[in-house]
Amino acid sequence: MNTLPSTRQSHYGYLADGTEITQVELRNSNGIEVDIIGYGGIITRLLTADKNGQFKDIVLGLDDLDSYVKSSPYFGALIGRYGNRIAKGKFSLQGKTYQLDINDGENHLHGGSRGFDKKAWDMAPFVTEHSAGVVMSLISPDGDQGYPGTLTTEVVYELTNEDELDIRYRATTDKPTIINLTQHSYFNLAGKGTILDHQLMMNAAKITPVDKGLIPTGELADVTNTPFDFRQLKAIGKQINDDNQQLAYGLGYDHNFVLPDKKQGEMSLAARVVEPTTGRILEVHSEEPAVQFYSGNFLDGSLSGKGRSFEHRSGFCLEPQHYPDSPNHDNFPSTTLLPGDTYKTRISYRFLTTAQDLA
Repeated sequence: MNTLPSTRQSHYGYLADGTEITQVELRNSNGIEVDIIGYGGIITRLLTADKNGQFKDIVLGLDDLDSYVKSSPYFGALIGRYGNRIAKGKFSLQGKTYQLDINDGENHLHGGSRGFDKKAWDMAPFVTEHSAGVVMSLISPDGDQGYPGTLTTEVVYELTNEDELDIRYRATTDKPTIINLTQHSYFNLAGKGTILDHQLMMNAAKITPVDKGLIPTGELADVTNTPFDFRQLKAIGKQINDDNQQLAYGLGYDHNFVLPDKKQGEMSLAARVVEPTTGRILEVHSEEPAVQFYSGNFLDGSLSGKGRSFEHRSGFCLEPQHYPDSPNHDNFPSTTLLPGDTYKTRISYRFLTTAQDLA
């Protein structure tokens, strides 16, 4: 298309307290478009090309701000302060025990009932010669959802002309705390139907098995000869209904996959998804030690947006992260952040098609 990258900012809606929420559209030189709103840093639209050059929205989303406020299952949102679950919402740090908000049965999920997905973020769009982006910033006060320390967070969304959506996180605290930030977009690379025929490769030889409350047991389990072995491309639906205790607990896939060891700050390929009919390919690269794979098991058709209802398993999530419940497992990588240190991590979504040279 040979157009320059661009951004466009517009009004999106008002929260109940009168806070205005804006939307920023990012567009690269190849026609990919990403819409992001200040509420929750939510990606509401992501337009990519198929193998024939036809563009379609590949993320699940709702139609307006009120819908996101009332009923969104984390569609497209920035997740914090802690992505995934913490058992009974309790953890200890430097001799102190903290009680977090309980919002998932008896556990704490995705930062609580007023997590980062439900905050109004400041937005500062920018354009470079090779990209369009927006800087999201948020200050979470000491005690927010039970977490210690004032957490100052910055997230940069940058859509490049290499057809990558790069997401860079930085945070600092004034008290010892825990942190595990991620992104919760639900993808459907066909833009319709279920995701069961999508082909998934996950670069993971182990998972952290869970109990019936989806809290890790503390073990690392080998995926060999189980439905969790995605080391070679395999249809998501191929073994999703197998007789397997872990699948029964998650009602499908809702598990943390452990990535190979790497140096701190090193990016690696976590997952690749191929949609056979459209030829769309999504690659997920990350600095994180793991990725949560969720197969849309709790979608039941009760939510609708973009002209369709979101039926069972009509979207999947790949959420790079540290392990769930890490503060309560000494053998898991640490999620502690201390004053004077800077939390940094990075996620990159790369958009390709089967018509391109994957080299």
